[in-house]
Amino acid sequence: MTEQAEPSGPQSPHPAELERARRLIREVPDYPSPGILFRDIAPLLADGQALRATVEALIAPFRGAFDVVAGLEARGFLLAGPAAYASGTGLMPIRKAGKLPRPAASARYALEYGTAEIEAHDDLPAGSRVLLIDDVLATGGTLIAARTLLAELGYVTAGTAILFEIDGLGGREAFGDPALHTVFHS
Repeated sequence: MTEQAEPSGPQSPHPAELERARRLIREVPDYPSPGILFRDIAPLLADGQALRATVEALIAPFRGAFDVVAGLEARGFLLAGPAAYASGTGLMPIRKAGKLPRPAASARYALEYGTAEIEAHDDLPAGSRVLLIDDVLATGGTLIAARTLLAELGYVTAGTAILFEIDGLGGREAFGDPALHTVFHS
């Protein structure tokens, strides 16, 4: 495990900053398939103040409790990179099957609109504490698979932080972690 650097910058964003960031998330109906309401975080990512407030809100409950941040493909990467930087830790990508040159483990899961598989490398020491970060929690399949993947690799899930939780789809219940942290809810 690596030694965690001292955090820099603000550690708790002001509620008004977070509300402004939340308003930047756009809803796109029927994407990627009919009946799905996609949450487009691109406007939030393009706004420096909103991105900073969001990243600080994602990692605040877990500061000092993790060695590395794992970002789930693909939009989880966009949040995990800044989160790793802000916390002085490393970054672990969890990718879709076939995207890594030397996957060490994989896990299959169901989405609300299909199935997918994720993979990861085994570059960290056994017992490394990993903060999982993803953009949206819907049915929980991606997070369950990621947690399974981390355990298979010998890592400890130190926490799970989600940008946006879609209430009513059962993701929180399926994931089953009372410490699951979400910044925004639908």
